[in-house]
Amino acid sequence: MKKRVLFLCTGNASRSQMAEGFLKDRYPDRYEVESAGVAPETVSRRAAEVMAEIGIDLSGHRSKHVEEFRGQTFDIVATVCDNAKETCPFFPGADEYIHEGFPDPDKLRGPDEEVLEGFRRVRDMIGEWIDATFRE
Repeated sequence: MKKRVLFLCTGNASRSQMAEGFLKDRYPDRYEVESAGVAPETVSRRAAEVMAEIGIDLSGHRSKHVEEFRGQTFDIVATVCDNAKETCPFFPGADEYIHEGFPDPDKLRGPDEEVLEGFRRVRDMIGEWIDATFRE
């Protein structure tokens, strides 16, 4: 039986979307995965771009509000930014809570290539964390 995982972030635009993409791609036989935000925005085109570079497609993803999942049960609720952990420290129906705060790549400014490099760094950090945390 697959474990249900919900990744939470502030905007559900980059970090939680990347975490969802990684977990679905790497361990599809073990996890049913969702992501949401406490103040959802549009999925970041840069997050989608850097994930596509490693063969993970986020084009079908959409940002969702955490309220869409109220009343549902999850084996694991994982916050991937400090704001989401503070804003939503308790999710009814979760068996386990985990937190790992990642820098917000959407706050990066500068030339496009530098910003993309920042997104790649965060992407790689999230990928390493996914493997270390969910590999079993």
